[in-house]
Amino acid sequence: MGNKRVFQRRRFLQSAAGLLLGGMLPELLTPATARAALGGETQATLIDVDACDGCGACVQACRTRNLERVPLPAQPLPQPYPSRVRSQDWSGRRDVIDRLTPYNWLYIQSCTVQTAAGSRRIFLPRRCMHCINPPCANLCSTGAARQRASGAVYIDQSTCMGDGQCDRACPWMIPRRQSGVGPYLDFAPRYAGNGQMFKCDYCQDLLDQGERPACITACPRQAQSIGPRKEIVRKAEIMAAERQGDIFGLNENGGTNTLYVSSQPFRDMEAELLREDQIGFGRPSLRPAGASMDKENRLLSTVLLAPLAGAALAGVRLWREKQKRRRP
Repeated sequence: MGNKRVFQRRRFLQSAAGLLLGGMLPELLTPATARAALGGETQATLIDVDACDGCGACVQACRTRNLERVPLPAQPLPQPYPSRVRSQDWSGRRDVIDRLTPYNWLYIQSCTVQTAAGSRRIFLPRRCMHCINPPCANLCSTGAARQRASGAVYIDQSTCMGDGQCDRACPWMIPRRQSGVGPYLDFAPRYAGNGQMFKCDYCQDLLDQGERPACITACPRQAQSIGPRKEIVRKAEIMAAERQGDIFGLNENGGTNTLYVSSQPFRDMEAELLREDQIGFGRPSLRPAGASMDKENRLLSTVLLAPLAGAALAGVRLWREKQKRRRP
């Protein structure tokens, strides 16, 4: 019954958002697929922060596999309307690997923390967290953001209009936009979207074939592993207990399928990342995220209330004009 409620709520949220955020075609309003409804076993990844030395092999493996999959934009880029909407073009910066971009879906985030043994450089491979109940998929106005039985959250490029709702719904603002690509160019370049959103898709086709994601296979220190989520959670809990350490991703945003384990508290890493200016555009934070659905419910409330707020504002303006006319 609980899974059914989640599925129905996702369908309502996505349909309402789609209708109110641009009137997309009804056949595109496909709800995010409920994991339980699909069956199968969710896969989770575990990243051992203590084992990662920041070599970047995972980054290179991801780029080798995915870089050419992101198209180059049409030039000149269509100027979106209204003018306050900005285009985002990373096509001339495809070699950037110090943050997440449309052309770089995984990067190594790092900071220095103080330990009992002295200062230590920490390395964290950062990519999509693949939330159990992903707000990006729940609020995608065209149904392009979806979730598979494996737990992989991906973006269907055939329907993505790049409106960025997934980025705004994501607690870590992970999806990145490339303007000038995608179906919006044929639909209404200035008014219907602004490109397409890109992020890690968990190497979903490799998972379908029983293989591991490219980043995990490439890691020379075996700092990354994958398996059924229950097993991965148990493994992370044992590792954290042995090291008197910490886990990130277990409960954040209602739980994710990307877990980090470290002997150092993640709150300390967050503080150092902020101090070293390592959090910002394309550089996710490590701050705790609230329960799943909280942010998307707030976003949907804003969307639903916007027409009412606009009508109220119009009413106030009319009343003021009427009062002015009555004055001698």
